[in-house]
Formats: sequence, structure tokens, C-alpha cells
Amino acid sequence: MDTNFSGEAFSVTETQLQEPKQYHVIFLNDDYTTMEFVTDVLQVIFHKSEVEAEQLMKKVHVEGAAVVGTYTYDIAVTRINLTIKIAREQGFPLRCEIQEV
Repeated sequence: MDTNFSGEAFSVTETQLQEPKQYHVIFLNDDYTTMEFVTDVLQVIFHKSEVEAEQLMKKVHVEGAAVVGTYTYDIAVTRINLTIKIAREQGFPLRCEIQEV
């Protein structure tokens, strides 16, 4: 809302706000990253419960990919970068991608 004060009178102008675009974070299956590592990352970085993390990990394993969260662009990229950094430090080739909703 914008306000314009001029003397004793003022006007209020409604400003239309747009919701930020949303992006899916997608994990891709590979033959080397352990299921335990994927589950741990989902719990620590993506704040999933143990049950939800295991379900998502199994979906990635069986279907080849799964959406593990939907976030604004900055949050999605930050979580992907952190995931990849930790995966590389642990010697895993885990791949993630971002997709606009």
C-alpha cells in the first residue's frame, strides 16, 4: 500500500503484489549414492521426517527421480548447492535439478 501525504489530505493506493514463482527440487537416481545418504540429506537439508525421507528416497530409487520439495528460486538453489557440496565431500555423484512449477 502506497501513501501520499500532502497537507491534511492523503490518499491510499492499493499495490498488487505477486507471489514469487515456485520451483521443484528434483533428486535423480544414480547407482552410487547410498540410500542412507539420500535419506539423511532429505532430513537435514530439506527438513523431512524420517518416514517422509525414506518414502522419497524409495521413489527416487524406483522411479528414477522425485520432487523432494517446492520452494522459491533462492531457497531451491541454496538447498541444491548445499546438497551437491555435501554429496561431493562424501564422494557421491548425487544429482539434483530445479524445475519451475
